[in-house]
Amino acid sequence: MELDDVVARRRMVRAFTDEPVDIATVDHLLDLARRAPSAGNSQGWHFVVLEGAEQTARYWDITLPEERRSTFRWPGLLRAPVLVLPMAEADRYVERYAEPDKAATGLGAGTEAWPVPYWVVDTAFATMTLLHAVVDAGLGALFFGIFRNEEAVLAEFDVPAGIRPIGVVAIGHPAPSDEGRSGGRGRRPLDEVVHRGGW
Repeated sequence: MELDDVVARRRMVRAFTDEPVDIATVDHLLDLARRAPSAGNSQGWHFVVLEGAEQTARYWDITLPEERRSTFRWPGLLRAPVLVLPMAEADRYVERYAEPDKAATGLGAGTEAWPVPYWVVDTAFATMTLLHAVVDAGLGALFFGIFRNEEAVLAEFDVPAGIRPIGVVAIGHPAPSDEGRSGGRGRRPLDEVVHRGGW
């Protein structure tokens, strides 16, 4: 598929079939995601990958307990056979920027020295690369936030201290579903978002 087609066809998929996704396919998608750009080539991202109903259920049991599922608007999301939790590791950036070739920046002093948290930016780059790779593979994906029980999720999956998720990517074979509430808004015109030479 051409890049133009991948970008134009990418949508957030909120319902999936039960059909599994081949492990080799998941590995290929993640291999592409890890090739995203990163500040100082720090590569401060990690991916916690949950495959199959048993593993994904561990996530859903913490974030969407059984008693809340009957009113959940997107029950088909719970069928996604793969959940990827992109994680950002700030310390990799601080350590990298304390090295001799980057020390003059002062960013090796600690996370507070960074005006923009590039560990989040770069993990988002890797996540966007993953979303595009999923489309190219003929699959569907949804990025969503962890709005409840983040600490319990981190504990359940033995995530080391200092590493934080930026959200979750559900991956699978798309099933028919209603469009999200924001889906019909359309894209802002190019001349509204591009400011050449200044604002």
